[in-house]
Amino acid sequence: MAPPRPYWKGYLKLSLVTCPVSMMPATSESEKVRFHTLNRKSNNRVVSRYVDAVTGKEVDEDDEVKGYERGENDFLVIEDEELESVALESARTIDIEKFVPRDTIEWIWLEKPHYLTPSDEVGHEAFSVIRDAMVAEKVAGISRLVIGRRERAVMLEPCGKGIVVWTLRYGDEVRKPENYFADIGDGDNDPKLMSLVTSLIEERSKPWNPNMVSDPVQEKLLEIIESKRKSAKKVAKPKAKEGEPVHAGNVIDLMAALKGSLEKKKPGGKKS
Repeated sequence: MAPPRPYWKGYLKLSLVTCPVSMMPATSESEKVRFHTLNRKSNNRVVSRYVDAVTGKEVDEDDEVKGYERGENDFLVIEDEELESVALESARTIDIEKFVPRDTIEWIWLEKPHYLTPSDEVGHEAFSVIRDAMVAEKVAGISRLVIGRRERAVMLEPCGKGIVVWTLRYGDEVRKPENYFADIGDGDNDPKLMSLVTSLIEERSKPWNPNMVSDPVQEKLLEIIESKRKSAKKVAKPKAKEGEPVHAGNVIDLMAALKGSLEKKKPGGKKS
């Protein structure tokens, strides 16, 4: 299968070392089932339009502007020219500004991955030198890049023969975990419960496989679509699977649940 067309093309730069590169998203949702909104009466697609919230009249495209809300129903109008004036030179160059130890960047800062590759034979050597030097030093590169008309902070890390470019969240986008975890117990757990849980973990531990994160909703939607193609009959709502736990009044006996889980694994064990 041919690789997808580049999402972005430009240059990778480290001081005086420069090479032409291409970038493609490392993930895709193109295979996901997508729906259009239709008019039930005519079966025609419904079109979205901008409407003035006060007058109810449709707004012409030329009259659509961006506004910053400074108070209730009080906006500052920002013109396109003003937005373009803050555009940076990072639109076509990934200039690695600094390096940091890779293990110091926590998962919460990582947003979306992209594959970076040299875009012609001439740039292979420069690309490989930058990549292998990062591997040797166990570092990641930090830079900035304009993606989708928005400047993003990015992290570059080696990945096999290529480089992965991660867009990073900004500091004001990341919430501190202490604000949410402070009231959780500090780990003074019942040894019997710990033994049961560790036994469950050991029994269920397997090597990673992408099939572990298959999308059951997607599969069900495809089944519904295929069924509707073959027949005009209504599709019954899915029933709860046999063996799913039933919680009385949302009260769960943790010890009993864990013992029951382990019992299912034993020969001749009772089914829950």
